[in-house]
Amino acid sequence: MPTDAALLQEVPFFQLMDEQERTALAGVLDVVRVPANQVVFHYNDPGDALYIIRAGSVEIFVTDDTGKRIVLETAAAGDYFGEISLLDRGPRTASVVATQDLEALRLDRPDLEQFLNRYPSAGLDMLAVMGRRLRASAEQLRHTASRNVNEEMEDRRTIVQKSADWIAEFSGSMTFLVLNAAIFLVWIVVNTDLVPHLPSFDPFPFGLLTMAVSLEAIFLSIFVLISQNRMAAKDRIRADIEYDVNLKAELEVAQLHEKVDRLTGELLARLARIERLGPRSPV
Repeated sequence: MPTDAALLQEVPFFQLMDEQERTALAGVLDVVRVPANQVVFHYNDPGDALYIIRAGSVEIFVTDDTGKRIVLETAAAGDYFGEISLLDRGPRTASVVATQDLEALRLDRPDLEQFLNRYPSAGLDMLAVMGRRLRASAEQLRHTASRNVNEEMEDRRTIVQKSADWIAEFSGSMTFLVLNAAIFLVWIVVNTDLVPHLPSFDPFPFGLLTMAVSLEAIFLSIFVLISQNRMAAKDRIRADIEYDVNLKAELEVAQLHEKVDRLTGELLARLARIERLGPRSPV
């Protein structure tokens, strides 16, 4: 199959193979055809095959936490999809639908295993390609991976916000209470002539102390309000995260229901075909 071997040369997944390996691999490929608007496979379906598009196009998509359809990629002739399930035999990570009449080459895992038994070096070539893709993905994740909400807000605090948080935390401690009580006690003792030969600087009714306490209360209330506003913002973010988690769980359950309904419909249709084809019992 020289045409298919030439097509494999254009596919990044097989580019590192030599001509002999690509020709041998082309000999185990199956041709599949899917009409337009028909689903090739659904998200989370079991799968162990890779598809190489020879003609037509497909749309690769997932459904987000709000149920909105997100198109990840539109693949056309020369592109491929389904390689993850081919390698790890895991479920499909996205859904694929044919947007045009699709003609593709399908590589099943058993055929791949037989091919690798004959050409072990081709497996190293495929691993090298996957390694490059993993490096690129890791580099993207290093810049885009989300962090803990509390840590993120802590890192973005200004000096005023950090000071407000510290003051608000300190003003609600026993140390702050004892310190204030000690200062007030010493102030009152000094200014009521209870200690001989110690001159008073704020005699009764302690006007300076009253002003100092009022100023302290004003500034403390401002810092506490600043800290409370930050805590309220944290609570809103935490509530949004909890909502997203709950919504995702509901959508996962809905997807499971949809999958079970689809499998049930396919099973009933298959049973109906078996009944039509089976021998009729005598009346």
